[in-house]
Amino acid sequence: MDMKQKNAYNRLTNHYDDVLTGRKWWSWLYMHCLWKTDDNIIAGSVLDMIPDGFEGRILDVPVGTAIFTYDKYRRMPQAEIVGLDYSQEMLDIAAMRFSAEQITNVSLRQGDVGSLPFPDAAFDLVLSMNGFHVFPDKDRAFAETFRVLRGGGLFCGCFYVKGERKPADWFVRKFLDKKGLFRPPHYTREEAIEKLRSLYADNVEIRDARSLLVFKCTKPR
Repeated sequence: MDMKQKNAYNRLTNHYDDVLTGRKWWSWLYMHCLWKTDDNIIAGSVLDMIPDGFEGRILDVPVGTAIFTYDKYRRMPQAEIVGLDYSQEMLDIAAMRFSAEQITNVSLRQGDVGSLPFPDAAFDLVLSMNGFHVFPDKDRAFAETFRVLRGGGLFCGCFYVKGERKPADWFVRKFLDKKGLFRPPHYTREEAIEKLRSLYADNVEIRDARSLLVFKCTKPR
């Protein structure tokens, strides 16, 4: 992540949760009128892919402020969760949230998804919600998340794909990309599915949510 993108996210941190959850009138309009989606529902559908009784190691990248995940992680006391993000400001908010909720099975680490500081096959599950449209080197991010996932492990999440909704594509090009909040180039739906299948073969499930691609993949053994 370059300095432009880092500075943009630092400025956005105070409003980040409002934007994602639509809990302010302006963020509700942003979500429902521009994107025609509800990130709360999408996040819930992704997290439902993970059973509450999950007992393995999870990598959550980017963990962000944990606005969508903290309640899920509270219901997974037997899981060992590592949350990684490039932004220290995001991590600080997540740390305060986990502390306030007395969630003790999550450790947080600053790092780059393009060079994950973990050995091969270190995790049973990799979660990436709203990450790949932010990552500057998407091919490297896919390679690294694949590398640290064990055979038979689950890779799930969601990210923006272009070409599904013109108003959203326009806003991404004219604002989010230019402000450094998203990082082009972006995949089309077909390109994203092809990329996932190149790694996970036929073990790929796709759910469409307009401009967001929701995915669930199992790594071949």
